[in-house]
Amino acid sequence: MVKSQTLRLSWRNEAGRTYSFSIDNPRNDLTQTEIESFMDLAISKNVILSTGGALVAKSDAHLVNTQDTDLYTPAV
Repeated sequence: MVKSQTLRLSWRNEAGRTYSFSIDNPRNDLTQTEIESFMDLAISKNVILSTGGALVAKSDAHLVNTQDTDLYTPAV
């Protein structure tokens, strides 16, 4: 069994659509304040340009936990 975490961050862009990206295996001690600060910085510095234009507002942030259990592995 393999466990992993992904931090998924989402913003609204100028076109009103959602832009998201994920960070695999984020630091275990990340705080909500750090995540919000990063998201605000991405907006204010305009460092991410999506196909719908610049990011204009935070939408959400999720920490996704995944547990993968291998049920079958073919013989090699």
